[in-house]
Amino acid sequence: MRRVILYTLTIFVGLFVSANYSELPVNLWCIGLFIWLFYIAERKERIEMIVVLGFATPMEIFFSEVWLIYEYQRGFMPLFVPVGHWFLFDTGRRVSKLIPEKYSIYTLIPFIPLVTYGLITGEDTSGVILLALVLVFTQWGPQPSLYAAMAWLALFMELWGTYLGNWTWDNYVPWTTLTAWNPPLLVGAFYCLGDLLVNLFVQRFEFKELVGVEE
Repeated sequence: MRRVILYTLTIFVGLFVSANYSELPVNLWCIGLFIWLFYIAERKERIEMIVVLGFATPMEIFFSEVWLIYEYQRGFMPLFVPVGHWFLFDTGRRVSKLIPEKYSIYTLIPFIPLVTYGLITGEDTSGVILLALVLVFTQWGPQPSLYAAMAWLALFMELWGTYLGNWTWDNYVPWTTLTAWNPPLLVGAFYCLGDLLVNLFVQRFEFKELVGVEE
């Protein structure tokens, strides 16, 4: 749990410092921490770390610079954001061990009345789609506990980040007729998708490597 505490403090304090003072010390700390974790990690975890960066960086640029679904406080994506995805991903993996797989789907029940409220009021019509995605990931995905954990962890982080003003979600989802809260209640759906892609990519990489060795 020490790693979880380290990640939590890094995200909590880092977002506060970035919002109220400067991104520079947060960039230096987060990138330095990532490099240190990479140095002490085993080979498989190093691959996972690289893959997370490989997915998170272009996704962040697309969402904030092309789709414009949210906007960062100072315009462009802070350098600490991509490595921050690893911190959250690894936190989710560790926290998910506390959630029995057969009960994972039930941890999402509290979202249902809130999503219903957002739909009825018209304030967050995108919530229905995002809830459906999270439910599908959790019910039929390869790591139900991870997706359930990420739904909540992502929400807590997003609530803190948007409260401080690190980034702001558009209340009208570009290119659609949907609306969204700031942050969207089920923003964890994007993280679930990212986690699924990372795990599938790493598994495929390991399988190819194993086949190569056997040949």
